[in-house]
Amino acid sequence: MATPSGEASAQTLAAVARELARRYPGPEDAHVIVVDVRQQRLYLLDHGHVQLTYRVSTSQWGIGNREGSNRTPVGVFRIAQKFGEGAPAGTIFKSRRDTGKLARIITNPENRSERDLVTSRVMWLTGLQPGFNEGGDVDTHSRYIYIHGTPEEGRIGIPSSHGCVRMMNKDVIELFSQVPVGTLVYIAPGNRPLTDIPNHF
Repeated sequence: MATPSGEASAQTLAAVARELARRYPGPEDAHVIVVDVRQQRLYLLDHGHVQLTYRVSTSQWGIGNREGSNRTPVGVFRIAQKFGEGAPAGTIFKSRRDTGKLARIITNPENRSERDLVTSRVMWLTGLQPGFNEGGDVDTHSRYIYIHGTPEEGRIGIPSSHGCVRMMNKDVIELFSQVPVGTLVYIAPGNRPLTDIPNHF
């Protein structure tokens, strides 16, 4: 559920947003998304102020930028494309296309979906750090890393994905409506201060 504040301090998040906008200036930098892997939290900042906070689920295998790792990449990204506007909550997407089918939402964290379904909304990320999360065998876009909804809502807050950032369906719909293509996204590894933005492992 979205809340007006989160685990990280507002001052720290504001400093992160300023540094990201300085390093990666662009026309859509009013909003910045920060994902803290350690806390399994996603923060949406608007002009440096925390607007919304959500629980999320990153990879069950931890962090890693290499293709085939099924790990969640870290570093700095932008939302390259968005899919699903207007689709009902729980809509299943396959290759970013609306299948017209709805997923069965699983609220018990002990139960798992038979497939790694993408639901409700899709925000496809592209890396901004060559050799780290852009290009070659670490290219985030070619790894099909998304922020998306999931039927496994009971496991939100627990690392459970195959590399993407999963959200509650109502939350991803809300976030989708707030951020344009081009929005900066910082996925923080959690093993260093949020303000220490990585460009290598």
